[in-house]
Amino acid sequence: MDNLTNLIWHDGKFLGVTWNVWKAVGWFGNAVFFSRFIVQWYATEKRKQVVVPQMFWWLSLTGSVTLLAYGLFYLKDSVVIFAYAFTWIPYIRNIIIHRRHKAAHRDCASCGKKIPPQSNYCPNCGGKVTV
Repeated sequence: MDNLTNLIWHDGKFLGVTWNVWKAVGWFGNAVFFSRFIVQWYATEKRKQVVVPQMFWWLSLTGSVTLLAYGLFYLKDSVVIFAYAFTWIPYIRNIIIHRRHKAAHRDCASCGKKIPPQSNYCPNCGGKVTV
């Protein structure tokens, strides 16, 4: 048991890594950025078609900004900084597009549920949509 403890925590290092606040920020950014994979996979499996939910873009934005801060303020590494310097632009744009699309949904006159814009028929009740 003592050998296992030494593998996990030894000489002030956890799993062989010297930890500080910025190291935790970097790992947090990695975890958030990775979690978008799980969110997208779940949404796709649930619908049985490729889906990129809005949460995917929020996780992308949060993870990339966190990793940019880690690169800027801790690593001071131009490769990491450049890798995340501009990724936030399409993430924010996709969030805006998602919100505009959701806001454009209308209520079905037959069943009252939300329907996508430009729909000719309600996907909920099958009723013809009139403009």
